[in-house]
Amino acid sequence: MDRNSSDAKDANVGSIGYKIDVLVSSQGLPSITQYSFPQLTMGSLAFLLVAAATIISFVHGASFSNPLKEENGSDPFIVYTGGYYYLMTTTWTDVQITRAATLGGLKTGETKVVWSDSTASRCCNVWAPEVHYLDGKWYIYYTAGQSEDTTQQKMHVLEGGATPWDSYSYASQLIDEWSIDGTVLRFDSGNYMVYSCQRTGLQSLCIAPLTSPTTIGAASTLSQPTLSWETQGEISVNEGPAAMYHGGKTYLAFSASYCWSPSYQLGLLTWNGSGDPTDSGSWTKTGPVFSSANGNYGTGHNGFFLSPDGTEIWNVYHATSDSQGNCAGNRYTAAEPVTWNADGSPDFGTAEALGTTMAGPSGE
Repeated sequence: MDRNSSDAKDANVGSIGYKIDVLVSSQGLPSITQYSFPQLTMGSLAFLLVAAATIISFVHGASFSNPLKEENGSDPFIVYTGGYYYLMTTTWTDVQITRAATLGGLKTGETKVVWSDSTASRCCNVWAPEVHYLDGKWYIYYTAGQSEDTTQQKMHVLEGGATPWDSYSYASQLIDEWSIDGTVLRFDSGNYMVYSCQRTGLQSLCIAPLTSPTTIGAASTLSQPTLSWETQGEISVNEGPAAMYHGGKTYLAFSASYCWSPSYQLGLLTWNGSGDPTDSGSWTKTGPVFSSANGNYGTGHNGFFLSPDGTEIWNVYHATSDSQGNCAGNRYTAAEPVTWNADGSPDFGTAEALGTTMAGPSGE
């Protein structure tokens, strides 16, 4: 996950001389430098309480409800940087990006096509774009292939500029074999590409070091669908990896089971903190951690993003109202916060019913 939040809010209450210092920088909020009180009276106490309540009210973002995108909302990815949320989803024909200043604003945000391609080998079936910041530029990793044959799907890279909204140019085909749903996994030792691959007849997860933002090294098998909750439906599946970092731990969520089933759901890989990230033995698999609920079916292919103030991690995912599961364009985009259990593990909660009003990300 890209940690590039430029906005900040700080509130300091000093006790000496009964003064309150408040600094609010961003989102057009007023700045209160200092109020001093020679004596703490009922009036000044009331002022302090009102000021404190005002500060607290700034913490939670603007309320919103899901879905964020009703059609072609599958395989969502969101990043917050430079005062904007940027949303990307599968649109099938091209690479698009939508931006807005609030999470709920993405429903009507500004959208533009950043890439389309007529080259026969990568013209069509454009899936799962993600935008990541590496070496001073933004890069889009996406899946594409031929018009009628999805057995030739491969990962590709676009090179951008200083912001996700800048122009992009085609950089490279990242992987030569069948490969979809790539994401960037970051370690102190370097960056890795994790993607869905075919291994021993199973749709699995593979991992390879990123030798540059547009090239990779040798790949290893990271996870295969062998547990009962990974093998529901016509095809056993591991796909749609998404990285999350919290409390000194590294997590990889992924989608398991066939997407044309209501059992399409999230599992979790947790790194042991010391082993080789390319060794499957360095990871522990648990799941399912997020499944169909409240009229949302096939809750999967998620991504993670930070709130504007960097204090929260949010889960963005797709689902369908089709109780049989669905892999078509009627999947919608939804988002909810991740919370944390007493043992430090993530709690994804339950997919809320569409239309439920929720507080937006902290720091909006």
